[in-house]
Amino acid sequence: MVTLVNLRAYWRFVRVLHQFLPLIVTYARDRRKYLLFGGPRSVGPETQRERADRLLTSLLTLGPTFIKLGQLLSTRPDVLPPSYIDVLSSLQDDVPPAPWDETRPVLEAEVGPVDEVFDDFEREAISGASLGQVYRATYEGEEIAIKVRRPGVEALVESDLRALKWLLPLLLRFTDEARRFSLSNLAEEFDTTIREEMDYNRERRMLSEIRENFEGNDRIRIPDPIPELSGERVLAMEYLAGTKINDVTALDEQGLDRSELAESLQRIYLQMIIEDGVFHADPHPGNLSVDEDGAIIFYDFGMSGRVDAFFQDKIVEFYVAVANQDIDGILDAMVEMGTLSPNADRQVMGNVMELAIADVRGEDIEQYRVQQVIQQVEDTIYEFPLRLPRNFALILRVATVVEGVCITLDPDFDFISVATDYLTEQGYREEGVRQAVESAGDQLEETARSLVTVPPKLDETLDRVNRDDLTVEVRLDDEHDVLDQLAKRIAYSILVAVGILSTAILYSFNETPEAAAVAGAVTIPVGILLYRSLRRKKGVKARPQFTRQEMRRRREE
Repeated sequence: MVTLVNLRAYWRFVRVLHQFLPLIVTYARDRRKYLLFGGPRSVGPETQRERADRLLTSLLTLGPTFIKLGQLLSTRPDVLPPSYIDVLSSLQDDVPPAPWDETRPVLEAEVGPVDEVFDDFEREAISGASLGQVYRATYEGEEIAIKVRRPGVEALVESDLRALKWLLPLLLRFTDEARRFSLSNLAEEFDTTIREEMDYNRERRMLSEIRENFEGNDRIRIPDPIPELSGERVLAMEYLAGTKINDVTALDEQGLDRSELAESLQRIYLQMIIEDGVFHADPHPGNLSVDEDGAIIFYDFGMSGRVDAFFQDKIVEFYVAVANQDIDGILDAMVEMGTLSPNADRQVMGNVMELAIADVRGEDIEQYRVQQVIQQVEDTIYEFPLRLPRNFALILRVATVVEGVCITLDPDFDFISVATDYLTEQGYREEGVRQAVESAGDQLEETARSLVTVPPKLDETLDRVNRDDLTVEVRLDDEHDVLDQLAKRIAYSILVAVGILSTAILYSFNETPEAAAVAGAVTIPVGILLYRSLRRKKGVKARPQFTRQEMRRRREE
């Protein structure tokens, strides 16, 4: 028997398909102009931006689940091109709250009758989002904030997740191999992420843990949760009022030092990610305020992440390498984090990193903005078959959003300078120097060993050459099937030449016209295959590599 959820999922699938089908067909035509045949189409940045706007409209039309999906996609430059990331990054989870009459049953099912539990309860929500909304109330004489899950959102999300699961195979059919793995992982990640964000018990645990990590730190304030009023669908906490962190006029009127606020925010996130291993992952201005003493108030821990010890070490290595402009160190850290394939062309990737740093470097080696470096890396990530682990995607998003807030506070804010000072204070850069010295020592030891072992081996090899007893095995690494394509073209050319010659001979003698017609009919398809082989990708070549000219052209566009 078909359940109600399945029926709703079928209906949502039809709606989703109706919204996305034009885009799917468009992308399919990019690969084959006439769907079943034809060459690929060239798509410029303006066209990509128009399509991104259409995708944004579709996501907003489809409602809460797809707003969250759009936010997740905005953190995945390994799935979408930069133009899409730029458009989807503006997607804010800010929707009108549900009516009080619909929300009240959800709240009372968790905490009991509103009028009996609370001293006072404001029926108008102070903020609304796709999955929940926040109210103000008074409890035991204290002002509190109560986050309540949006009524009926569970069934809607469940239906939408099933619809997306059914849609995924269709999307994969029109996606190149480099993106299929990332898309499959993204679908699993989204399923986990949205369920976690709807679980207010998890949010309360994350909030409490981060609050404990900063206990005694007067630069940050995090609301204290109220366990007896909290559950899976309701989260109650103390109410902390403040000035929005991007309201620079109000901050100036309060006499607060905006440069210090920017530095405090950056240091808080460095501690979360590098030291504590648990971090608030949604630092847009709506979730950050400043109290009258200059402490930064954090709200909404629904989107949060964890970093294990191994990943923390790799992030530190990445930051130190960026600060030291160590290209090999950057690439090594990316490989060990799993974002870059060990088989990737290091020379090409090194050129990309070098260009990215050179483009944004000032007079001082550390005077460049990490957001610009990350943007160049993100552009590269889409072009190369790289993968972004979930937490690294969140960290990239946090880094860019946090710096955007910091630049709003202080236009001269220098992320790298603050990060470098923090790493130095914590002893990470000294550790990096120690490791470099140890590595140099290992290399020196290996070189000394080679000085002893290589001469005898060289002498033996020369003896074998002198005796004509040296065999050399050669293996060709044809990653892009260039030799295979050349072999096909040679074979097609020979078959076409033989077919044309045979047809001409049979036709000239005019003794067997049927045989000439058959030879010609066999030759024509082979000729078509040869023609298509010669036209494909405008000749035999490997995947285009990043050059300085190509990067300059991309920046100009």
